[in-house]
Amino acid sequence: MEKIICYTDGGSRGNPGPAAIGVFVTNEAGDKIAEVSETIGNSTNNIAEYMAVARCLNGLKKKYGKATRDMEFEIRMDSELVKKQLNAEYQIKDIGLIPYFIEIHNLRVASFPNLTLTHVRREKNKEADRLVNEALDGE
Repeated sequence: MEKIICYTDGGSRGNPGPAAIGVFVTNEAGDKIAEVSETIGNSTNNIAEYMAVARCLNGLKKKYGKATRDMEFEIRMDSELVKKQLNAEYQIKDIGLIPYFIEIHNLRVASFPNLTLTHVRREKNKEADRLVNEALDGE
């Protein structure tokens, strides 16, 4: 089964403040497939983290279509909170995150049955972090 690895990150300067997302997508060999670096307006760090995951899944769905159901995906992120909320290990206390949680949950159910969410240390998420900072610096 083909495996795609995605690194996602979101950040804001000010929290809330100017925010951006970064998504870096590779195959198992580490070859870059795609990347996203874009601003999302004023937001919080957590909303940016959720938006990065949603943007990643929507992009993968657009690229691979129904084939996503027969592929394996891993999203690696440095936000332990978001990873644990999306895996139903933590409850969501900020109601502003709920619409993003629902969007991601519905994408998982409909198109990504073989999705794993993994928490990684910041130094293992450098590409996605770089993309966030490039977007914020380019404003």
